Amino acid sequence: MAASSILLEIQDTVEAYARIMSRVAQIEVEVVDENLFRIAGTGIFADHVNEDMSGEGYVYQHVLRTGNMEIIYAPGKEEFCKRCPKQNSCREEIEISMPIRLGGRSIGVIGLIGSSREQKERILGDEAMYLELLSQIADFISAKAAEATELRRRKALLETLDQVISHVEKGIVVFGKNGSIATANRAAEEQLSARIPEGTKAQVTLTGDSLNHQNEYRLKIGRKEYLIMGHLYDLDRDRERYTQVLIFESTRAVQERYYEITNTVPPEGAFHMIGSSARTRNLQEEIRKVAKSTSTVLITGESGTGKEIVASAIWKASDRKHNRFVAINCGAIPEPLLESELFGYVKGAFTGADPNGRMGKFELANKGVIFLDEIGDMPLYLQVKLLRVLQERKIIRIGSNQVIPIDVRILAATNKNLREMIEKKQFREDLYYRLNVIPLQISPLRERKEDIPELVLHFAGRYAGLFGKRLTSVTEDAMEHLCTYPWYGNVRELENSVEFMVNMMEEDGVLDCRTLPDHIRDGSLGQESSGEKKSSGNGELYGEEPYWKEKVPVEEIRPLRELENLEIEKALRLFGDHTEGKKQAARALGISLATLYRKLGG
Repeated sequence: MAASSILLEIQDTVEAYARIMSRVAQIEVEVVDENLFRIAGTGIFADHVNEDMSGEGYVYQHVLRTGNMEIIYAPGKEEFCKRCPKQNSCREEIEISMPIRLGGRSIGVIGLIGSSREQKERILGDEAMYLELLSQIADFISAKAAEATELRRRKALLETLDQVISHVEKGIVVFGKNGSIATANRAAEEQLSARIPEGTKAQVTLTGDSLNHQNEYRLKIGRKEYLIMGHLYDLDRDRERYTQVLIFESTRAVQERYYEITNTVPPEGAFHMIGSSARTRNLQEEIRKVAKSTSTVLITGESGTGKEIVASAIWKASDRKHNRFVAINCGAIPEPLLESELFGYVKGAFTGADPNGRMGKFELANKGVIFLDEIGDMPLYLQVKLLRVLQERKIIRIGSNQVIPIDVRILAATNKNLREMIEKKQFREDLYYRLNVIPLQISPLRERKEDIPELVLHFAGRYAGLFGKRLTSVTEDAMEHLCTYPWYGNVRELENSVEFMVNMMEEDGVLDCRTLPDHIRDGSLGQESSGEKKSSGNGELYGEEPYWKEKVPVEEIRPLRELENLEIEKALRLFGDHTEGKKQAARALGISLATLYRKLGG
């Protein structure tokens, strides 16, 4: 047969490969020979196979003539399209044309066509991968044209298909007859964390749930069973050897991607609780003790005390720190939506829902930690469902019959008095006892004022960095105002006030009384009363030196080791260098006597 009709001779091969490639890439494909006769086509081209394209294939003519690949980013508007009869009615959004070469000449063209904005954006999002894919396919077809027998054709098809799908991030499994696996790409083995040799028996069944544009399947390989998200396609041709192709992601991989979009983990560094007051140190010690447990924790405290910071500190100190931390504010989500946020829902679960379904926070937190903030705002009917989850460790998505086992540690928090709510029939007593296995109480900021200077310096440094300002010091007068203010909004109010001060700070980098919010600056501090003295204009106070004075920053940044030595020397000067003095110094420094001797010896 003449060289001009080589592609027509192997049309079945070209069609099968174009169809598989189209399904893998989710883009339309067509192949023409050197006479511009359409050999294969998918999607909008499927009904136009075996048609003459010589009256419209101007881009393909150019590719055949030059042997160079062409990319048309705006079909219908570029130079190649001016003579095309479909110029003003072109349905294409993007077209990549790759020559098929054999023996140094072009014998055809393979085109990758995006017919929608979504497909165009997909191609532009990873253009290099699609170009590599087309190049491999063009090489494959060229190789088929050079082969003489059906056996060689099928062998090369499988080898080239393996090369192509190995570059795809999603898992791909091709099934042969009798449910055996003909081939699986590297991504499939990585998704499932398992080796999948050819000939392995497998079974795929739908769970009935559809989430995130994908169907959920149970994939059973040998004795192991996996939950995966994806699509299973039937292969119409050559069913004696290949029956179906499965393109998928593990459910956990889908969860990871969704978690990256929706997670509310506090910023890096927020896991360290700032403050050295006795109450804060006691709370830190309690966190250390309970972190390794799996018991439920109920964190209570006024609004703004940092309950989520405590929850995230428990997570980071636990054995689950490498798994997910999912937080949800039960008081910030409208009551009708809270159940779906917690437990998720499947496609078509209820009117107004995302038509593709959605995973719930409990499912995202599987193997990790879920933090239920403002638990006192949860409606009673949901309290019943939460109690069942605590007892059975299973959830059911809204609109689904599938029971999903979960392994989640639950941390809850509230600023309300749940015992009073129980008496008023606003909170279930049985749920309260399930949640309050380990109670943690956060003291309000006004009861741990020793923490204020450290918090002020921490927030001032953070916002100075964010705003591109240089912070040099906080005056004693300003710090005195901050330390005596009652802070009814707790740490959140303090942080907002310091952010305001940094915004008001002059170029000298000094936070002084001029930068204070009016309601703090104009408070009772500084007004003369019996037995009291005003602060002097330079910020120094008469009488006893305030406890925070040593924490006001200086212009230089000193190494931590130097600061540690200075504090040790100060403690020894205060308590004495004798044995009893060293014991008192060690207690004041928060270290053991043995540690103090070791540091003195170092």
